[in-house]
Formats: sequence, C-alpha cells, structure tokens
Amino acid sequence: MGNEIKKRLDLHGVICPINFVKTKLALEELEPGDQLEVILDEGDAILNVPRSLKDEGHTIVKVSPQGETFIVIIEKG
Repeated sequence: MGNEIKKRLDLHGVICPINFVKTKLALEELEPGDQLEVILDEGDAILNVPRSLKDEGHTIVKVSPQGETFIVIIEKG
C-alpha cells in the first residue's frame, strides 16, 4: 500500500546518464506509491537524477547525505 521501500539500488560510482537510466528502469518495476532507495554520488548525479525524476512525475521523498554519497528515497508517481 505504498510508502514502503520496495527496492534498493546502489549506484555509487555509476556515471550520468547511466545512473538515471538504471533508476528509471527500477521504478518501472514498482507500483505507483511504492518507494525506491537509491545511492547516488555527489556532483552531477545528485544534481541531475532527482531533478529528472521529478520532471517525469515522481516524488523525491528524502535526500540524506552519507559521506561522499547521498541516499535518495523516490516515490513512484
């Protein structure tokens, strides 16, 4: 019933736009309202991936810095 992390994806070290493509493919496997946890690097990844996902109608629930990476929780729109 949504609001639960259904899948986790570690994209540490994965370059743009591959990290966005992998995130998008993972979201396609989920139902609307389900959440995906993604680990993204600082820099281009954390700037571009959440923005692109929002543009596609998904919700960025939370972004938490963790060392040189960020944990991003995305709710499928």
